[in-house]
Amino acid sequence: MEKKKKIEIRDLSVLYGGEEALRHVNLDILEREIMSVIGPANSGKTSLLRTLNRLNDRVSNAKVRGEILIDGQSVYKKILPDVLRRRMGMIFALPIPLPLSIYDNIAYGPRVHGIHQKSVLDRKVEESLQEAFLWDEVKDRLNLPAMKLSGGQQQRLCIARALAVEPEIILYDEPCSGLDPLSTAKVEETMVRLKSRYTQILVTNNTKQAARVGERTAFFLMGELVEVDATDKIFTVPTDKRTEDYVSGRFG
Repeated sequence: MEKKKKIEIRDLSVLYGGEEALRHVNLDILEREIMSVIGPANSGKTSLLRTLNRLNDRVSNAKVRGEILIDGQSVYKKILPDVLRRRMGMIFALPIPLPLSIYDNIAYGPRVHGIHQKSVLDRKVEESLQEAFLWDEVKDRLNLPAMKLSGGQQQRLCIARALAVEPEIILYDEPCSGLDPLSTAKVEETMVRLKSRYTQILVTNNTKQAARVGERTAFFLMGELVEVDATDKIFTVPTDKRTEDYVSGRFG
């Protein structure tokens, strides 16, 4: 059965001051797919994520033109930023656990949204850690400071923290850039297992990671979406010569 569109990006341009970070981007993200986004530095990948969940609202000289829809609703006209960020969790390059226990890191979001009953919080903590495939590693030390976890465990904790507020979409901005290969493999395994329930967008400079994880891949260059297609096609028979040059390592 054909997947429906979860996110529709229409003629999106993003400017910081007079500098264009994204230029007339048109892209659909499908429900419950992993979309890999690749491209060299300054190609607009991170700007895309920050525009999707309106983090650019906090940048004084940022201007956004065009339209982004989630389930047919305009992100900028119909959805309040706080509601949007609850629906769309974001995982950053470096894991940033709160200076709290493992338990309280996960419970923090639900508490902010008015959930305080311990039995409900207990369930959410366990379910979120299970979904992030971290529960078995930490279930006997939930009161341990989160900063005591390894880097890879901290990143999966951040994923669990995002899942605790029940998002529909997860954005990853270079989530494995500071991790060793074993930790990277764990995070990638988590992404793949989550795809049955969540729409995921992975921005990565690691083309091998994009090929391993993404069902489709979008290639950006200097703010332009060059092409998007099934991942195996992007990496074997891309349509555009610039894509071929990038994925073959000729530049970037």
